[in-house]
Amino acid sequence: MGNRGVLHDEQQNIVRSFKGKAWITCVLDFRERNRQVMAPHRYTELFFLDEATAFAAGHRPCFECRRNDFNRFKFFWLKGNPEYGFNDKTPIQNIDEILHAERLDKNGQKVCFVQRLNNISHGTFVLYREQPFLFADNKLFSWSAFGYDGKSLQPDVKQLTVLTPRSVTKAFQAGYVPQIKIP
Repeated sequence: MGNRGVLHDEQQNIVRSFKGKAWITCVLDFRERNRQVMAPHRYTELFFLDEATAFAAGHRPCFECRRNDFNRFKFFWLKGNPEYGFNDKTPIQNIDEILHAERLDKNGQKVCFVQRLNNISHGTFVLYREQPFLFADNKLFSWSAFGYDGKSLQPDVKQLTVLTPRSVTKAFQAGYVPQIKIP
C-alpha cells in the first residue's frame, strides 16, 4: 500500500497527486491497525500490485511498518548512489528529495531516461512498444492494472526508456531485490 499524503477531500474526490516528498509503501496489515479507506483528513491509500510497481511510481519502503526493507533499501541506495556523498547517518529526507526530483519534472510530468538493455536491473519498469513492462530475469513482462500477463518477451532493442527512478535502479544494481509478483 502506498502513501503520498492526503490526496482526497471530504467527499473522497482525489484533489492532488501528492502532498510532500516522502512517498512510501507500507504493509497492508500492521499491529492490528484498521483503517477506513479514504477517511477524512487521513492519508489516501494507494494500492500497488507489488514492490516493483511501487518503486516505478516513485515510492520507497516505510520506516515504521517495513523497517527491515527500509534499512535494506537505504543501504543499497547509498551503495548504488555514491555520487551524493551520503552515508548511513544521512536523513531519509535527503534521499526523498532526490527521489522527488527523479519522479516529476518542473511541469509535473514523469521523469524517464534511456538505458542500454545490458544495464537494466531486475525489477525495473520500462517502456517497450509504448507500453509498460517489468524487466525481470532478462525478460519483459507486460504490466496492466490487473497484473502481469504471465508471458515473457525477449526485447529486440539495444536500449529502453526506464520508468523506475534512476537512483532506485542504481539501488537494484547495488543489490536491492524488489518483491515481484509474476504468475
